[in-house]
Amino acid sequence: MSLRIQTNVEAFNAHRNLLATSDQLARSMERLSSGYRINRAADDAAGLAISEKLKAQIGGLEQAQRNAQDAESLVQTAEGAMAEVQAMLQRVRDLAVQFNNGTLSASDKAAITAEVAQLCAEIDRIGSQTSFNGIA
Repeated sequence: MSLRIQTNVEAFNAHRNLLATSDQLARSMERLSSGYRINRAADDAAGLAISEKLKAQIGGLEQAQRNAQDAESLVQTAEGAMAEVQAMLQRVRDLAVQFNNGTLSASDKAAITAEVAQLCAEIDRIGSQTSFNGIA
């Protein structure tokens, strides 16, 4: 009794080609469904490394942008406080010029002195209580 082994080379080749095509189809479907050209390191290792580096740079730039916006808000807060102080100092200057007017009575000068004291107290309050995000 003889044993014969028969192989169908064409069937093996067709099966191998079918598996390769199925694998390519699965990768293409994954790319289409995710919207990304690179889904894993096996797709393009160099491209993935570049992509990760760019993602890190984007994250850093986004944080830098938020920091710049916070700094701008801080400067605007300080600018508002300084504008108030400037207006008060201008009023103190006007009162000082008025105080030196020889026609004022003692009660007028006392009222000017009281107003200047109030303005100075308000300037001190602005200086000590102006803050941005808890930073004085």
